[in-house]
Amino acid sequence: MQLEFYLIENCAPTLASLKTASLFRCPCREEEDVFDTLYRWNREFSRKGLRAVLLKRFSGSVLIYVYRRSQLERDLKENGAKQLLETYGYQSTDPEYALNRLAGRLTSEGEFPHEIGLFLGYPLEDVQGFIRNHGKNSLCTGCWKVYGNLCEARRCFARFEKCRDIYRRLWNEGKSIYQLTVAA
Repeated sequence: MQLEFYLIENCAPTLASLKTASLFRCPCREEEDVFDTLYRWNREFSRKGLRAVLLKRFSGSVLIYVYRRSQLERDLKENGAKQLLETYGYQSTDPEYALNRLAGRLTSEGEFPHEIGLFLGYPLEDVQGFIRNHGKNSLCTGCWKVYGNLCEARRCFARFEKCRDIYRRLWNEGKSIYQLTVAA
């Protein structure tokens, strides 16, 4: 139940197919429980075009990535995204390969992989702006730091927040995660 709470709080726009992917870190006492939950979610999600993977383990918590494979594949092939990924050693934009590479970069020592924004469906110009500006000088901050289209980003942030509120309410009223997941 705790993982479902984190899923609703952090992934509602992805469950609703408004966003390519979401990422959340949550406490984890028993790793086996996390794997059992991910297995169950993936069995249910697969019929709706969604997947959940464990990207990184920490002491006492895990980092879970929930995504729509078809949208991720499209995003990573977008003009400019492939070139940006190549600068960080990605040899392919195939989603499974790219996610394995990202997971490796998350667990290795050194700089945080800021290209992760591409995996979350953030606009390319905002990901590039964040990298170029070292996270400073953004026009605004919402779900991500905005360096490009401020008006569109604000509309997007409002849609995501409204979606999260609706999903939270419906889940609290007894709707299941499967019922709340839109097929893509």
